[in-house]
Amino acid sequence: MNKFFSPLPVWQSQGLAIVRIIIGVFLIYHGAEIFDPSKMNEYLKWDIFKTPSATFRVYLGKGAEFVAGILLFTGFLTRLASLIVIATFLYISLFIGHGKIWYEDQHPFLFTLFGLVFFFTGPGKWSVDNLLFDKTKTQNNL
Repeated sequence: MNKFFSPLPVWQSQGLAIVRIIIGVFLIYHGAEIFDPSKMNEYLKWDIFKTPSATFRVYLGKGAEFVAGILLFTGFLTRLASLIVIATFLYISLFIGHGKIWYEDQHPFLFTLFGLVFFFTGPGKWSVDNLLFDKTKTQNNL
């Protein structure tokens, strides 16, 4: 019981990995809409997308969600994926949603915050990044 109330981390690396994997699945799910022309056309009907570059922006956003989701799910290039998430969802929160992050646009803004978490902490355990860039393995093999 002392460990439960302790300020020390419990299963920190594994917990971060579980959250990263779940967020990756959510992003893949939402980003997969890029393969559904009828869903993409629904987005193009929004008032915010009544511009010449609308199609490009809608497909870029959904593509970014999909790619970042795959990268986060696998834990590959996690910091790059985090930057993609931060940029995409900050744009959604501030420009598409008009910056109403306290109420209406909490969902995309929370993805922005999760992007910041993984940018600063890395992928946690169970990631391709750990397999490729684990310094302890590299130093032990020298």
